[in-house]
Amino acid sequence: MPGLEEGLALPEKVLVVEDEPILLETLEYNLSRQGYEVRTAADGLVALEAARRERPDAIVLDIMLPGLDGLEVCRILRREMNVPILMLTARADEVDKVVGLEVGADDYLTKPFSMRELLARVKALLRRVRLIREELGAERAAGERLAFGDLTIDLTRREVERAGHTLHLRPKEFDLLVFLARHRGAVLSRDLILERVWGWDYDGGTRTVDVHMRWLREKIEDDPANPTRLVTVRGIGYRFEG
Repeated sequence: MPGLEEGLALPEKVLVVEDEPILLETLEYNLSRQGYEVRTAADGLVALEAARRERPDAIVLDIMLPGLDGLEVCRILRREMNVPILMLTARADEVDKVVGLEVGADDYLTKPFSMRELLARVKALLRRVRLIREELGAERAAGERLAFGDLTIDLTRREVERAGHTLHLRPKEFDLLVFLARHRGAVLSRDLILERVWGWDYDGGTRTVDVHMRWLREKIEDDPANPTRLVTVRGIGYRFEG
């Protein structure tokens, strides 16, 4: 059980949002068997209330929901909390994947899927959250902030300021910026970035890195079209210039 294997005092909590009763029951049963504390919701509005009340460690969120669709739920939650979100959809179009990323989903799974695959994705999301917390803990021991000119990264509060103004970053944008900043001056390939920020088992493709890099440039560069901090290294990846 994850709670026992990782030495946690309490089991990790997963919120499952799905309007198909049989699938919802199946997901709840299988996640519970893995040792997670499971909460459920069958529509978007109830999901928002549950997420705010329960503060889950991860959310499994279907896109097609009554009341409020999953994309809107994800968009709202991204403004309020950093919980990792695995989105479920019956459509496999690349356009749908990009839309899911745009609203802040961390991972994406297309129906029909195997229960083993879903459990592996949830476990990977939670593992990455733990690793990030451990890395931030190590950073805090040496200092809670990374500063580069007018750009300051607060590792404790997970906040970024530029010229005294707080930037509103998505959770993955923050994780990406921290990873690049920790390796400033080094040329990092898209594959390496994808592995270290999204996890080795993420199958969204390196386009995910480019999309998030574009978002970051729009927030921290004076001229996103001619970046001086997040520099493209043609044919390889990116380099952070402090």
